[in-house]
Amino acid sequence: MKLNVQPGTGALPVLQAIRRARKAIDVSIFRFGHGQIERELEQAVVRGVRVRALIAHTNRGGESRLRKLEQRLLSAGVTVARSADNLIRYHGKYMVADDTLHVFGFNFTKLDIDKSRSFGIATRDRRTVQEALKLFEADFTRRIYTPSRSNLIVSPETARGMLATFIRGARRELAIYDQKITDPAMVKLLKERAAQGVNVRLIGDLKGPDGDVKVRPLKALRLHVRAIVRDGTRAFVGSQSLRKVELDARREVGVLISNPTVTRQIMLVFEADWKEALTPKFAALEEKDAVKAQASKEEKKEDKTEEKKDDSKDEKKEKKEDKSG
Repeated sequence: MKLNVQPGTGALPVLQAIRRARKAIDVSIFRFGHGQIERELEQAVVRGVRVRALIAHTNRGGESRLRKLEQRLLSAGVTVARSADNLIRYHGKYMVADDTLHVFGFNFTKLDIDKSRSFGIATRDRRTVQEALKLFEADFTRRIYTPSRSNLIVSPETARGMLATFIRGARRELAIYDQKITDPAMVKLLKERAAQGVNVRLIGDLKGPDGDVKVRPLKALRLHVRAIVRDGTRAFVGSQSLRKVELDARREVGVLISNPTVTRQIMLVFEADWKEALTPKFAALEEKDAVKAQASKEEKKEDKTEEKKDDSKDEKKEKKEDKSG
């Protein structure tokens, strides 16, 4: 398993994956604006590689570009299909080149690759690769996708359950990249884990933040990845935010990671981004939120103590009445 970090590694890992392919490439496209990657796909066809591209039926503001891309790829010998319109969007970004699955947090655009924080994962785990191929085949031919057990996380079929289980399993720490977490159930779950002593840190934004969940913005870079590291040993990277629409109504694709080297690499990037985001303004806000959270905990503790005292008084009174009766 390998990790590529954007910006930094650039398009090279994608280009190399295409160049190394000898038999087949299946690629799912939401946005596309990288001429070098397009040329490499065309060259793969020339080499005799079977190349199939699943192009989203819609995206915001770029549909005409997608249709032009579709025509160019068809002219180059790529087999092209347009995604169905049964879901709001087909937003997943992944590619299977021979026996390797590549899951991207970024689109094939220079903005995402050169100017945004994002990750890409390459894995040869057989079960996960086969599951991705099954998903691609179903979406390419517009058939129903029936998930099997693997590390592939697919919205809307498996994402909510798998990600909730993943988060619920945290015992010490959750380090999260997410532009905007708004799903009520996921927000509640994160706050519950934090209240239980899990160190929950988010680079991005959270609906209804409190002092238990620490939130900072990504400084200097555009945030375009969804990733979670749990207890420093397992991780998730994909295209789905913890938002209701991305969990339940769009095609999103991610992968669970247990490779310790890759997980450590993600954490190193997270820690650097987290440290850089600590401006005096946010340090003051964090301190204020922490004070509020502590006050709330103490208030709840006092309420419980008073309830216990009242219960004890009532119990003694009842015993006294029983004796006198």
